[in-house]
Amino acid sequence: MLHAVSVGEVNALRPLAALLEGRADLIISTTTDTGLARAQALFAQTCEVVRYPLDFSWAVGRFLDSIRPDVVGLVELELWPNFLRACRRRDIPVCVINGRLSERSFKGYRRFRPVVGGMFRSLEVAAVQDEAYRARFEAMGVAPERCMVTGSMKWDSLDVSRPVAGASEEARALGRAMGIDPGRQLIVAGSTGPGEEAMVRRACPPGAQLACAPRKPERFAEAGAALEPCTRRSQNEAPMPGGDRFLLDTIGELGLLYQLADIAVVGRSFGDLHGSDPIEPVALGAATLIGERFGDFESIVEALLNGGGIEVVSAEALAGRLSELLDDGQARAGLAQRGRGCILERQGAARRHAEVLLGLADGVGEEMRGG
Repeated sequence: MLHAVSVGEVNALRPLAALLEGRADLIISTTTDTGLARAQALFAQTCEVVRYPLDFSWAVGRFLDSIRPDVVGLVELELWPNFLRACRRRDIPVCVINGRLSERSFKGYRRFRPVVGGMFRSLEVAAVQDEAYRARFEAMGVAPERCMVTGSMKWDSLDVSRPVAGASEEARALGRAMGIDPGRQLIVAGSTGPGEEAMVRRACPPGAQLACAPRKPERFAEAGAALEPCTRRSQNEAPMPGGDRFLLDTIGELGLLYQLADIAVVGRSFGDLHGSDPIEPVALGAATLIGERFGDFESIVEALLNGGGIEVVSAEALAGRLSELLDDGQARAGLAQRGRGCILERQGAARRHAEVLLGLADGVGEEMRGG
């Protein structure tokens, strides 16, 4: 059983699920409505998709009695005391995969280490993304011999082994449906947070098209008001003639929109929301900018920065940098190419996580056979 919460975590499971297919029966669980919808879209044809229970003992017990997992992999960090306690009673090994513990979250957990430390100590394995995360997991109580660096599966989520061959037909169809002019430059602001749609609109150079995709569905109306007049994807109306402002108010289509982008701006990074994952726009070939507040994705951003594959920009400098990049196709192409190179160098985490999970499953099998 693999458990993921957000749409991004569900997406990160794609390469791992492909590696496990045919080698294990797989169940995907998730919590949020958007995560469940995405999991069903990606995995319903190949494995069972279920909703994770509320952490009441009776609900958790009924859930585990129903699906009877041999091994549980929790994506990034999703520890619930009753679930972990129930797994221990049933001798079900639980591991964290693609483990991530940001500095902000670590400070919060550390204050309550006497209370939550037992959850970390109960983990069979913590397979984490980098050395900084390993140090934090160990500080929370995971035994060093059970903590390993396996990298981030998000680097594996898209194939960057081949050159960008242009947008797919599905992406072009999305552009036509929204009225995006393929002959004009397009800026895509993805996973935006409060106030960022208006900020990017002010920074958008004259003549460029702008499409925004808010991170949370409950913000769609607010974002639409900030972009008004704009064409909204969900309304299925004829695009406004000559319109150059667009709102992607659907779930699961942001990757298609990034394929059309000349420049991507990664949202939730200009306020106090600690950033969004920049890997998808970089992997899809967009020259990618991110704000200065990316603490939840520090290791990913720093890796891309070290390879020259992303640029960090303040809200005040955004307009100027957008203009410069739109005027300089060579600079845009170089930024995008270096970013994809960084991703290619770091791929392989899905295979390592598959080995961890299958190894734990083999151990369960040995115990059942009395070995």
